[in-house]
Amino acid sequence: MKRVFVVEDQTILRDLICRLLGSYPDIEIAGAIGDGQEAVGQILQTKPDIVVLDMMLPHLNGVEVLRQLRASETHPRILVFSAFPSKSMVRKVLEAGIDGFVEKDASLDELEKAIEKIVAGQTYFGLKIVDIMRELMVNPQQSDALEELTARERQVLQLIAESNTSKEIAVKLDISVKTADTHRANLMKKLDVHDVAGLTRAAVAFGLIDMPTKLS
Repeated sequence: MKRVFVVEDQTILRDLICRLLGSYPDIEIAGAIGDGQEAVGQILQTKPDIVVLDMMLPHLNGVEVLRQLRASETHPRILVFSAFPSKSMVRKVLEAGIDGFVEKDASLDELEKAIEKIVAGQTYFGLKIVDIMRELMVNPQQSDALEELTARERQVLQLIAESNTSKEIAVKLDISVKTADTHRANLMKKLDVHDVAGLTRAAVAFGLIDMPTKLS
């Protein structure tokens, strides 16, 4: 019996994946949640065998969730499930260590095939992901400004792009408002942008959040 934890912020997709997994006699749903920050704690507590992980998550994106899991003593097999597989994202999750990657525009049959492979101890990567992996092999030294940011700066960047004020960020990260403002200033300097819209565009480009409907 394999225990699977589903991390997906869209309720319909999360329920669909859980129903699909629940149809297997050798799979048990260990948990399901849509918040990245809460997911880490629950996964460390429940210790599932497999995690189906979305990349675009509120409060803590999937890349950071993956990094925190890999830094812990819990080592579940990871199937990434994302709609925006940028080169930057694919490189980061590969470096952190994943067992599969399926795009959200894939068919339900392909998702089912990927899950079967992961449960069987194998790997599975969608065709788009394989193409990106090949490009990365051709140019492995591609620069990425996100690498210059600390883990906390990446988290603050995501929260800013999610329209959180410095006060709200301070509460969520248990830091002072002054520290939150300092992170904001450092981000603008490192990324060479001068407003929240610029930071939001950077977060979208880095694959930390989905494209917002409007950037002011």
